[in-house]
Amino acid sequence: MNGGRHVGLQALVFSLVSSTFLTIYITQPVLPVIRSEFGVSASYASLTVSAVIFGIALATLPFGRLVDTFPVRPLLFTGGFVVIGCSLFCAATESLPLLVGARFLQGLFIPSLTTCLVVYLVRSLPQERLNVVMGSYVSATVMGGLGGRLLGGWIHPPLHWRYAFVTASVLLASAILAAARWLPRTEGEAETGAGKTGFLSLLSRKELLRIYFVAFSAYFVFSSVFNYLPFYLAGPDFRATTQVITLMYLSYVAGVAVGPLAGNLSDRIGNGATIAAGSALFALAILLTFLPSMIAIPASLAGVCAGFFTVHAAAAGSLNRRLAAGRGRANSLYVLFYYLGGSIGITVSGHAYGHGGWRWVVGIGVLMLCLTFAAGISEMRGGSGRPDAVGAGRG
Repeated sequence: MNGGRHVGLQALVFSLVSSTFLTIYITQPVLPVIRSEFGVSASYASLTVSAVIFGIALATLPFGRLVDTFPVRPLLFTGGFVVIGCSLFCAATESLPLLVGARFLQGLFIPSLTTCLVVYLVRSLPQERLNVVMGSYVSATVMGGLGGRLLGGWIHPPLHWRYAFVTASVLLASAILAAARWLPRTEGEAETGAGKTGFLSLLSRKELLRIYFVAFSAYFVFSSVFNYLPFYLAGPDFRATTQVITLMYLSYVAGVAVGPLAGNLSDRIGNGATIAAGSALFALAILLTFLPSMIAIPASLAGVCAGFFTVHAAAAGSLNRRLAAGRGRANSLYVLFYYLGGSIGITVSGHAYGHGGWRWVVGIGVLMLCLTFAAGISEMRGGSGRPDAVGAGRG
């Protein structure tokens, strides 16, 4: 595949992934509005985010098995239109339990557009381009996360957050139709039965478990920070409006640039060192939120995004550079740990916020990032984080 086709494929995948991630975080900036509209607690309102994340976590392993056996295209298109249908239902329903249920179902099919696409890229691209391409994939998740939050709290008026689901459905449908037209029909072969690597075999490898823990802990903290940030900013310390809170999510722009840069950094200094550096930046940025200033908050969130997406891109690149077989299963395990971290993080931090406010959320986050930093150091010492270790750990 020549350079022009690489660019075209990455552009197509970028639009598909970013439009998929639009749907995940639509309700996040308007959680205080949803809490007031339905008369529920902050934790209950947050189920409109955590339910879809939990659904993603549950569905990653089944889709990992499917994508190791079948071509990507049918899985992608079937799951994509289920996600669209759920978004339209969310826009129409006036029942919070039904909204949460539809969000959960939506989450169950999102891996058809994420895990399956990662495997498609791994099958289709040469090994030496993988870190940079995974960085571009991460940038697409960043753009989608930003777009979903802007849709929910800024582009559409906060009290009309349901319209954001309709807009997201139109954008995703357009991306899927473009993929049906231009996504190459040829891809690397799915694994034969003799070549498949099982989940237990992957989980028995300590170096892969370390990467999965990094995914879990990093998203644990990131989801907690961004899920309870609206309540913190709407509280007595800032009394910010929904529009102002939503503007804070523009810090996500930092992550768009960080994805490919993190891939290049990993090639230079190694994945382990990149994970450690990203974890340190992430923790320092969270502590900056304690400054009672609306200038410090966006600076802090830019650091949060830069640190998190540096860790995420390095971990995803490290995982895929290790694998000779079982890529679908290995990536589905990565996504499982990643989204379990997000779901558990939102739940744990919800109880922490209810008991001790923002300080408890930050304290738990910094503790988790200390463990992520230690995992990065361990990756360095084991030699598996060096850029010349492309084939390390294969079996």
